[in-house]
Amino acid sequence: MTTDTPPPASAAPELEGWRHAYSGKVRDLYVPANDPATDVASAGRLLVVASDRVSAFDHVLEPGIPGKGELLTTLSLWWFDRLSAVPNHLVPDHSLGDDARSAIPAAVAGRAMLCKTLDMYPIECVVRGYLTGSGWKEYQQSQTVCGIRLPAGLANGDRLPEPLYTPAWKAPMGEHDENISFERTVELVGAEAAEALRDLSLSIFRTATDIAEAAGVILADTKFEFGADRATGELTLADEVLTSDSSRYWDAETWRAGGTPEERMASFDKQIVRDWLSTHWDGTGTPPELPADIVERTAARYRELLERLTA
Repeated sequence: MTTDTPPPASAAPELEGWRHAYSGKVRDLYVPANDPATDVASAGRLLVVASDRVSAFDHVLEPGIPGKGELLTTLSLWWFDRLSAVPNHLVPDHSLGDDARSAIPAAVAGRAMLCKTLDMYPIECVVRGYLTGSGWKEYQQSQTVCGIRLPAGLANGDRLPEPLYTPAWKAPMGEHDENISFERTVELVGAEAAEALRDLSLSIFRTATDIAEAAGVILADTKFEFGADRATGELTLADEVLTSDSSRYWDAETWRAGGTPEERMASFDKQIVRDWLSTHWDGTGTPPELPADIVERTAARYRELLERLTA
């Protein structure tokens, strides 16, 4: 099955004690079975389950990547632990076990997080440390990235003089997210929240960059999502964090060695899938099924990143 909309509810497993509430392209959300909430936003707690589904170019592809959900959840939890100074959406003691872990059904153990419900900000907080991807395309045309002027003479894959905060508006389901200016975020969430989102995103990025570099890995860019704690109003880190689905990671030694952009910037993520799909599909109709070797190579890259960072 391929689709440009979230999978049907039937794609999500039935879990004892939990009621399926929503499925995104790669994650399934559940509320407690005894919670009278009629939607995710009004629930007291959520179970966020990472599936093995893989998406590219707004389509969910077949087959999935075996073990992907557990790998990404493990990496998120590892990063939350290293960012302990930043409030996050995990129910207290999630990583330690006890009540939180026992509430997670065995069927999804290892790929689920028990989370507090937050009042989410409609902003994807993107931070770029290197010139690549859509930023490189824009730079070639206008010497800017998301409208921010950069020095002349930069090449694809170069480290930026300073990390750039380039927020995006989280569009409603079925629409594409839209890059926006900082001034637009002020209009959307107010000056105080906009400044806090920017400053905390840049701070987390710098901390994560140092940790990754110590493991011989470059964090090229990433996105964060935040919400307000409903009890305290405190700015709280949510969703997945610094995974290979939300971030672009490169091998530092390979990047320094030079060569073609493809060699320097081989990502620890689903770029293998994107590259194969770009070559074998013209973007119309139903995308082809992923061959076994592409699935295996992608799974290996996910595993390698986790091993490199957490060794």
